[in-house]
Amino acid sequence: MFNSRQKWLSAVVAASLMVASASSMAEDKTLHVYNWSDYISPDTVPNFEKQSKVVYDVFDSNEVLEGKLMAGSTGYDVVVPSSSFLARQLQSGVFQPLDKSKLPNYKNLDPALMEKVAQHDPGNKYAIPYLWGTTGIGYNVDKVKAALGTDAPLNSWDLVMKPENLEKLKSCGVSFLDAPEEIFATVLNYLGKDPNSSDAKDYSGAATDLLLKLRPNIRYFHSSQYINDLANGNICVAIGWSGDILQAKNRADAAKNGVHLGYSVPKEGALAFFDMMAIPKDAKNIDGAYAWLNYIMDPKVIADVSNKMNYANGNKASLPLINADIRNNPGIFPTPEAMSKLFVLKVQDPKLDRVRTRAWTKVKSGK
Repeated sequence: MFNSRQKWLSAVVAASLMVASASSMAEDKTLHVYNWSDYISPDTVPNFEKQSKVVYDVFDSNEVLEGKLMAGSTGYDVVVPSSSFLARQLQSGVFQPLDKSKLPNYKNLDPALMEKVAQHDPGNKYAIPYLWGTTGIGYNVDKVKAALGTDAPLNSWDLVMKPENLEKLKSCGVSFLDAPEEIFATVLNYLGKDPNSSDAKDYSGAATDLLLKLRPNIRYFHSSQYINDLANGNICVAIGWSGDILQAKNRADAAKNGVHLGYSVPKEGALAFFDMMAIPKDAKNIDGAYAWLNYIMDPKVIADVSNKMNYANGNKASLPLINADIRNNPGIFPTPEAMSKLFVLKVQDPKLDRVRTRAWTKVKSGK
């Protein structure tokens, strides 16, 4: 009887182990993706789920993603940092180098754009470009003209950087991105300084001084709320990301709510950002991560994302598949003149990051 009981227990344990193993294998096949909010076509994930289950989470600032990466054990297989953040994260060794032999669609990427992102990812060793855009000004055409007149400087940072202009726009609502690196770089560029200045006084001094003058007229700092608020007419001006503002325009047009929105890449120059897809060092589903990256580099897939999200992408083969109104929109694909004035963020000394963080806290609090 003892032997029978022992055999029975052994069989139960073996069966339990098989169930646990099967459950673990199923979990391993689940792909965990962490991307920006409002930044993918509605069909992209469902279509990929024909081959693998996806847990898709979102964030709305590079700082949130970076906090998870630096803490370790992110739980994600693919993440989407902007290239400037990727550059400093590479120094911390948080990503896996790509095995490009597992990415047959890599050939579709634009060599010229790959040279640009190589400034942050030397040799394009760790990441692929997803979407890219500019940080500019979104505005409600009618409300801005009502506040500032028909000669409102829509093509200039003067619209939001001159305190007297912002004071007149306060009543209809102004928002700035909650993105200290981008806002400080934009202000420094407007002031005629190096947007990537390594002088701490430029941040704690001139840039902070101007932002504090503007602060009383800024309704809020947020990196996604402005999309719906512009579309609904709840605010009239936002410093925001090109595709987000054009998404807001599309929502307003679809709602036929009488809100007419525009987007400007200011003549003084603007920040260009490249959002990259990379595999964290602690990723569990490596095969799934490669399958996802290769899927995203399919021209039809990424063209659909560009068409839905109003952002340019780094896939040259997708251009003929992008809608003409998007492909020919200078707010999405800037003119050669505008391109010549675009700048990117560079990796800064951690000490400067701390100065900027303190200055940003001061700006947001208005004290």
